[in-house]
Amino acid sequence: VADVGGTNTRLALFDPLTRELRARRNYINRDHGTFEEIIDAWLRELAEPPPKKCCLAVAAPAPFEDQVTMLNIDWSFSLQGLVERFSFAPLRCINDFEGNAYALPYLSEQSLVTIHPGMVTPRGKLATIGPGTGLGGATLDLASSIPTACASEPGHMGLAAATELELAVFSHLQPDYGEVYAELLLSGPGLQRLYQSLATVQGHKVSRLSPEEISARAITNECALCELALNTFCALLGSVSGDFVLANGAYGGLYLAGGIIPQLIEFLRKSPFLQRFQDKGMMRDHLARVPLYVITDETAGLQGAAHAPL
Repeated sequence: VADVGGTNTRLALFDPLTRELRARRNYINRDHGTFEEIIDAWLRELAEPPPKKCCLAVAAPAPFEDQVTMLNIDWSFSLQGLVERFSFAPLRCINDFEGNAYALPYLSEQSLVTIHPGMVTPRGKLATIGPGTGLGGATLDLASSIPTACASEPGHMGLAAATELELAVFSHLQPDYGEVYAELLLSGPGLQRLYQSLATVQGHKVSRLSPEEISARAITNECALCELALNTFCALLGSVSGDFVLANGAYGGLYLAGGIIPQLIEFLRKSPFLQRFQDKGMMRDHLARVPLYVITDETAGLQGAAHAPL
């Protein structure tokens, strides 16, 4: 199984008898020219026979035919080419957030942090969304005996301003980008862009900080502008998450995933995230009943790929 993001690729063997992930390795994509190079490197380290069955969870728009083209890294590969090169049979490719969705029924309590308990509804549709290199999302329908995940691209949905400050940021960005779409601000690069835009509209001169530096300075109250940027980030994420749940009727629970949010849980709790998630007019009471969680298990994508029907 593989979880192939814009920044990292994780590979592992899944044992269906013990439900364990073995031979798990994490690779930094920029250190490799192609996805095939990473599979080669992993297989060379493998101390047991190579797998035949394969499921890939990839940060690329579904559905997939043969050619898989990723959006946030300049990678493209042929599924048939992987079959021929590595003798995988069968091979299935799903979106990376489809992988997160298929993992939801198998995540332990230790893999989740509750942001808002809501009201758990058995057999309700679940949703997962999360910022990383981009902003991905998917749903999991539990209505039938076999859970069915459906991928989507919330990162490319339009984003709406809800405050005068957000409107000023959007007006600043609009000449360069046209419609302000979600992952333009709700991603690692998006947090950087949001910080720089806030500095411009408020007349500050700032040095160029990485997303990690912005988050760290916000969490430690070291920089007021970083705090404002991260609070605005959380507010916009709340708005997008509420829209995503409403658009998909996923009232059974929302699971925040990705590489950014698990590092920000306490900040997220104090931020406007929950207020903005629920602040949807006549649907406020419905959204107040939706449980909200953060997935803290970095193997969720691998678990989902392991449990996706082949």
